[in-house]
Amino acid sequence: MIINLRKIFEVEGAKKDLHYSISQAELEDIHGYEFNSPVRVDGVIQNHAGIVTLQFSVEFTLKVLCDRCIKEFFRDYFYEFEHIIVKKLNTSSDDYYDDYIVADGVSVNMNEIAISDLLLQLPTKMLCDEECKGLCHVCGCNLNECVCSCSKE
Repeated sequence: MIINLRKIFEVEGAKKDLHYSISQAELEDIHGYEFNSPVRVDGVIQNHAGIVTLQFSVEFTLKVLCDRCIKEFFRDYFYEFEHIIVKKLNTSSDDYYDDYIVADGVSVNMNEIAISDLLLQLPTKMLCDEECKGLCHVCGCNLNECVCSCSKE
């Protein structure tokens, strides 16, 4: 979703509410994650005293495999984010680039921002349960569901 910010940059106090979903079809190209629902995006872009801020939340469900026992499960996620949007950076250094979202002209691609933020927030290790025992290294049985007689040595 491309959002034109011209009026928000020009008018102090201006704001734009965000309420939309990123479809599962748009999320299919993200490797390593299977979205079981659209990504719901809710937020606001507003100009406070000449500073344009973006505050938004994302809500979605992932279908994942446990990294220990390989069991398939579904997990709901909800994250909140906040950014400052600028028309351009006034520095030749890239040191500050990560601190701001730079509007391409006077627009931003909200889908790219939301997807990038949520991917950076997701845990690197997916577990069905914090107490997951995983698989037996000898016979491969799921130790959460059965007790094997394999030697533990």
